[in-house]
Amino acid sequence: MEGMPQNTPRTVDEVFNDFKGRRVGLIKALTTDVDKFYQQCDPEKENLCLYGLPNETWEVNLPVEEVPPELPEPALGINFARDGMQEKDWLSLVAVHSDSWLLAVAFYFGARFGFTKNERRKLFQMINDMPTVFEILNGNAKQPKENPGPHNSSSKNKSGVKPENHSKPMKMPTPPKEAESGGEEEEEDDEQGATLCGACGDNYASDEFWICCDVCEKWFHGKCVRITPAKAEHIKQYKCPGCSTKRARV
Repeated sequence: MEGMPQNTPRTVDEVFNDFKGRRVGLIKALTTDVDKFYQQCDPEKENLCLYGLPNETWEVNLPVEEVPPELPEPALGINFARDGMQEKDWLSLVAVHSDSWLLAVAFYFGARFGFTKNERRKLFQMINDMPTVFEILNGNAKQPKENPGPHNSSSKNKSGVKPENHSKPMKMPTPPKEAESGGEEEEEDDEQGATLCGACGDNYASDEFWICCDVCEKWFHGKCVRITPAKAEHIKQYKCPGCSTKRARV
C-alpha cells in the first residue's frame, strides 16, 4: 500500500501538507476522475477502499493485510453500495467517509509524534479553514460574503453586473487593506475578504494564475483544475469540474 509516505510528516506544517495532498487526490477521484473511479469500484470485487495519496493522486485498492495497519484505514467496501444507491448519493457518502479518514490520518500523526495541545489546535484550525471534500463535491464550500476577484476588489460591481471576460487568465492582486479597527471585527473582515480556491481551499498568491467558473462564480487555481493561461485564452465559458459533473448527470 502506498498510503504511508516515504518521508513521514513529523511537524504541524508537514502533517498539514500531507493532509492537503491526500485531500486533492480524493477530490480528483470524485470530480475530474469520477468516471474512472466509478468503474474501479466494481461491486463484484472484494472490499475496496479509496485512498488519497500525499502526492495528490488517488487509488482504489484492498485494505492492507497487517493488523493494526500502519495508518488508519478508509471506509471499507465502498464498492458494494455503488449499484444500490443513486450515483450522486453514493459519491456524497464516499466524500463524507473520506473527510473522516483525512482527519484520522492527520491526528494519527499528531498522536504518534506527540503534538502538544497548542500544536493540535493549530493543525485543526489549518484543516478547518479549508472546505471539506463533501462541500467541494456538492458545491457547498463556504464562500466569503465579499469575494474579491483576481482582476479587481470585487467579483461583481456595485450594480451587480458580472465583469466581462473573467475566464481569461488573471493574477490575484493584493486586496486593499481596511483601516485597522482591532479585535474580533478585524479578524471577521479578513475572513470575509479572503479569496479561496474552490478546489484546494487555499488563499490566493499574487504570482499564481486563477480562473473563475462562469456557472458557480467560484475562483480556482489554474493548476488545481488543469487550466493554463494559454488554454484559458480559448475558453469562451469556463465550467469548473463540479459544475461540469452536475451538468453531465442531470
